[in-house]
Formats: sequence, structure tokens, C-alpha cells
Amino acid sequence: MGEKIKKLIGVEGDFKTTILPMINYSYANMYMGGAGYIIGMYFTVFLTDVVNLSLNQAGIVVMIATIWDAITDPIMGIITDRTRSKTGKHRRYLLWGIPVMAVSYILLWNSFGLNGIENPTKTMIYFVLVYMLYKTAYTIIGVPHTAMLPELAPEYNLRTQYNSVGYLFNSAGMVPAFGIVVVILSLFGSNDNITSESKKPFLVIGIVLAIFFSIAVFLTYSKTREKSSLDIKNEKLDIPYIIREYVLVFKNKSFRQYFFMSLAYQFSTGFYANSKVYYIKYLANQYSKYALFNAVAGVAEAGAFPLNYALTMKHGKKKCGNIVTPLMVAGLAIGLIMQPGGSFLWVALMMVSMLLYPFGMSGLGFVSTNIFPDLTDVDELITGRRREGVISTFSTLIKKSISGVMAALVGFTLQGFGLVTGDTVSKYEEATGNLFAQTDSAVWGVRICVAVIPIVAAIIALILLKNFKMTKDDHTMIRAAVATKKKYGSVTLTEDEKKRIELISGQKLENTWLGQNNTEEHFLETNEKGEYIILIEMKKEKEVLENG
Repeated sequence: MGEKIKKLIGVEGDFKTTILPMINYSYANMYMGGAGYIIGMYFTVFLTDVVNLSLNQAGIVVMIATIWDAITDPIMGIITDRTRSKTGKHRRYLLWGIPVMAVSYILLWNSFGLNGIENPTKTMIYFVLVYMLYKTAYTIIGVPHTAMLPELAPEYNLRTQYNSVGYLFNSAGMVPAFGIVVVILSLFGSNDNITSESKKPFLVIGIVLAIFFSIAVFLTYSKTREKSSLDIKNEKLDIPYIIREYVLVFKNKSFRQYFFMSLAYQFSTGFYANSKVYYIKYLANQYSKYALFNAVAGVAEAGAFPLNYALTMKHGKKKCGNIVTPLMVAGLAIGLIMQPGGSFLWVALMMVSMLLYPFGMSGLGFVSTNIFPDLTDVDELITGRRREGVISTFSTLIKKSISGVMAALVGFTLQGFGLVTGDTVSKYEEATGNLFAQTDSAVWGVRICVAVIPIVAAIIALILLKNFKMTKDDHTMIRAAVATKKKYGSVTLTEDEKKRIELISGQKLENTWLGQNNTEEHFLETNEKGEYIILIEMKKEKEVLENG
């Protein structure tokens, strides 16, 4: 059975020692993929059409909570990097985050009778606080889980395999979570149209999904093992130390290249995600097919995985982004011409859009996910320390802040262009039996958010991707150099190796930890095939602790 599963997943290595640890690590992806997917699909429309907040107010809720999330990420990153424990730096936080996550996720979908028409300020403040609490829980779980990967999977291709299994578990969280939502909405008669009468099904959804996601995170906590971190020596924690830690991150040229590429990608997907439901409901007037469209999109994104994985393993981590991203742009372009109505042509075009966009979007997403763990090794050659938490959270600090602003921008843009949502639309359609006609200005507001800005940002991301330089051989050479330095206290590089490291790090070798105090000659060792050998440090340390 193990070999069959291994073949299905498409990864290399023994099932017990290689594949099973990947699966154990990836259970938490069911939470991180599934919870975010449902929030992205339903939360803003829940705020505007169920709770009756305005588009501006809904955008402010998302913006404040997301910026709070961005602020807490670096704090959590420093905490994990400085954690001294025999069970490792990260696992304990997964367990501690479960109750906070479960409670806050339930509260997200319950207004306790508050309504945006009767009590707009109280309702908005309530959802700001609850969403901030949920984002805190996500940080407590997500930052340690992400920071754990470079340690569990040090090799270049092994990281791709871990991320690939994690990608499958994202889908394993998204698909049943989406199915649960559709079934519950259908049982309460809210699947074809979400209105202010849909409060009860969303509360049930929150409770059921909170239980499902809690189990997923607990499985990762209970089955994953880390090395002891008791030997960490921490500097004094103060404001100058924190500032210095994050300034060091941006000195890494490879990190800068990754950061701006992934930032442009996030602009594209963020604007699309925040406006997609309004695109389908108020521009295409096809909300009755919302569940179907999202199911098709999910299948398309999952269907791209084998191609992305094969291209990555054979041609490197950039290839799939270069090849499939144009399909993302093509899918977005359909939003420029989409017209309201239920004719076969427009439904078919919407279906094509739901196929092309997620298939193409998955390429850049796969690239971004797989590149990230390698940045910690470049940072280590610069600083001499493993700083997975700081590396991951510096990126999220900026990107999540901008993501929060994007959510507000979408709300302000749509309302500024005159889009009408909530009970105003529902009551008109119930009274007349006709579709509510949005103005031409409102239609263009939706097009700008769902197509124009995402297309421009996706093209920029693709251009920036071409400038990322690190290859598999470069990464292996960097790890070999760091390991040699740690073992002997000194490392000697050839001129070509020195140039490659300086190109990738953006630093003169002598200004890095790797280039300092090299008083003895210790060249990098290679095997008979000319491949670099990663030396083992001269200390006795168990790779896995028996107690967790």
C-alpha cells in the first residue's frame, strides 16, 4: 500500500522514512488551505449580504485584521527562532494555537444578532476584533509550521516533494470544506442565494469546520518530530536587535528577488479573490452556479499539480511559472468582456475563465512556495545562523499589510463605482422578479478589480521571475560551503564558486559569515560525478527525538 501511495503522490524515497514524514507534516495544510479557501470564498459576501455591512465597512474589517496579522507574524517568527526546547522550536505552538483557532473560527460566522443596517459601527467593530483573534490563531499555527520545513527537508528536491505533498493536502482540506459548506447551505435553502436569512447555516458551517481543522493541526503536532533546540544561544532581545534581524533579511539578493515577484503575484490573486464573488454575483449574474464554478476552479488548480511538479523536478523551480502563467492572464482577460445574463455563451465563457485562471495561477504559486525554503540557506551563508522564522515573517509582514490594504481598496473601489449589494438587491429582485441592473460605472469597477489590475500584476510577476538566479546546483554548493565552514571553521572557494555566491547573495564574500576568518584551506568536496558533498557537522546529535 505504501508503494502505491508513493507512486500516486509522485515522490522519491522510502515510504516509512521519507514519504510518511511528509504526510505527517502536511496534515496542518488541510487547515491552512481549507480555512483560507472558505474565508476567501464566503467571508466578504457574508459581511455584505448576510450581516449587511457596506462594501467599505467589509473592506475595513479585512484590512485591519490582515494588517494585525502582518504585525504579529514577525513577533511569532522571533519567538520561534529563539525557542529552546528538547522537542524543537516549532511544534508546541501548533498545539497551543488549536483552541484559539477553533473558537475564533466559529465566531467569524456568528453575528450574535448584530446587523450592519441597525448597528453598523458595533457590527463592524465586532467583526474586526473576531477576525483579529482568528488571524492571531493562524499566526500561532502557520508561522511555526512554515518555519519548520527547511529543517525537516534540507535538500533542494526534498523540499519540492514536501511542498508538493503539502499542496495535495491543501486540496484535501479545501475539497471537503467546500463540500461541507455546499451541503449545509443546501440543507438550509441558502445555496442559490445568500441573504440576511442565511445566518444559521453559516454558524453551523463555522462549528463543523472548526472541528475538522482542529483535528488536522493536531495530527501534525502529534506525528511530527524535530531536533532539540536546547543548544540555541540567544542574544539579548531588544528593539535594536529586532530591527537588525530584519534589516539583515533584506540584504539577501535572492530574498529581494523572491519578495518582489511574490508581492506582484499577491497583488494579482488578492484583487481577484476579493472581487470574485461580486464578479459572479453582480456582473455575470450567475450566483446560482457559484458552487459549480468554484468546484471547477478547484479541479483545474489540482489538475495543474502533476504538470507543475514534473516541470519543477526536471527543469528547476522556475519552469512551471514561465509556462503556465499565460493561461492565468487569459482567464483573467475574460472578465474584461463578461456580460450579465444566462445565455449559454456567457456561462461557457465563465466556465472557461474558471478553468484557465486557477490552472495558470497555480504555476506562480508553486514557484513561490518552492523557492522560499531555499532563501534560508542563502541567509545562513550571510549571517551564520538558521533564521527560518525571521525569513518567513519578514516577507509576510509586508505582503499581508498590502493584502489588507487591497481588501479595503476593492471595497472602496466597488462602492466608489456604485456597486449595490446586500438587502437592497435581494428585496428588489424578490419584489420585481427581475435582476437588479447595476450601472455601467459599477460594472467597470468590477472589471478593474477582477481583471485589469490582476492582469498587470501577473505580467509584472512573470517578468520578475525571470530574474531569479539560484539553481539546484547553486543551492547544493551553498549548503556544502556552509557545512564545510561549520565543520572546519574555514572554507575555501574557487573563483567561480565565489562569483556564484556573490551573485545569489548580493554580498561580497568577505562581508558574509561564510567569507570571514578563513585561515585554513578547506575546499568543497565532490563525488565521482562532480556533485557537491554536504559534510556533517562534528557533533553528536540525534536527528529525531523519541519523545515528542
